[in-house]
Amino acid sequence: MPTLRIKRLDELLPNYDVILCDVWGVLHNGVDAWTQAYKALMRARDSGVKVVLITNAPRPSPKVIEQLGLLGVPSEAYDAVVTSGDVTRTLIADSSSKVFHLGPQRDMAIYEGLEVDLVDQQDADVVVCTGLFDDDSETPDDYTDRLQQMKDRDLPFICANPDIVVEKGERLIFCAGALARAYAELGGETYIAGKPYKPIYEEAIRIAEKLLNAQVDRSRVLAIGDGMPTDVKGAMDNNLDLLFISDGIHSREYGRPGAPDENKLNAYLDEHNAVPVATMTKLA
Repeated sequence: MPTLRIKRLDELLPNYDVILCDVWGVLHNGVDAWTQAYKALMRARDSGVKVVLITNAPRPSPKVIEQLGLLGVPSEAYDAVVTSGDVTRTLIADSSSKVFHLGPQRDMAIYEGLEVDLVDQQDADVVVCTGLFDDDSETPDDYTDRLQQMKDRDLPFICANPDIVVEKGERLIFCAGALARAYAELGGETYIAGKPYKPIYEEAIRIAEKLLNAQVDRSRVLAIGDGMPTDVKGAMDNNLDLLFISDGIHSREYGRPGAPDENKLNAYLDEHNAVPVATMTKLA
C-alpha cells in the first residue's frame, strides 16, 4: 500500500507524546542546519511533545550539543540528546583497559572519565572505532591491511558510530560503521550500541520518561530518520512508529533529491521491509 505522504509534522503530533529524532540528515548535513526542520521540532515541543535527539555521533552528548549550536540549531528545538558515543562508553568501560583508538582526534572525548589506557595497535586488547582517521580523503579500502592485522589477533572491535556513510554538504563520507562491516566480513567480533541496536533506544526512552515523569507508552513514540540500516531498521526492530525523511542519504535510489518518485519510493520501502506511518521529503 502507498505510504501516507505529509507536508507538515503537525499532522502527526496529536498521536504522540515523544519524538526520537535523528540529527545528521534530518536537522543538518554537517555543514548547514535546516531551519524548517528545527522549527518543526520547536512547534512539537510547544504542543507538549518531548523531543529527544538520537544520533549515531561517536561523541558524548555535550559535544554534539555544542556542534548543534555552532551549526545554528537552537536549544529550544529539543529537550535532550542521546548519542551512540554515550551508550558506547558502557561497552568501553566493560572491556579491557588497553584500547587502540581508531578514528580522528576530535572524538577523544568518548574516553573522558573512563579508566582506559590508550595504546598502539600492537599492544591493544580491544579496538574502539569512532571513524576513519581522515574521512575527507580515506575510504574503507585504505584499512584492508590494518583490519586484517586486527583480525589476526582476534581483537574485539567496538564501533562507536554504526552509520556506514553520512552526507557532508553535497558529498558522502564514510563512518565507523563501514569499518565495522568490513571487520565483520573478515570474521571479526564487533560490538555496537548505537542505532539500530536496542541500547540507544532504551536510553532515549529512559530519558523521555524522566522528562515526562511518567512511563512512556511506546505506541505514542515517533522515530524520525532518513537512514535505512540505522533509523528505519532501529524503529522497526524496536516497535516504534517511523516518519521517514526521503530526502536523505538514499534519495537517489528513488528519484532525485527533493523530488522522489512515489512509486519508486514505495517499492524501495517495501524492499527493505520498512513500514513508516508517513514520509516527508524534508522535516518541516
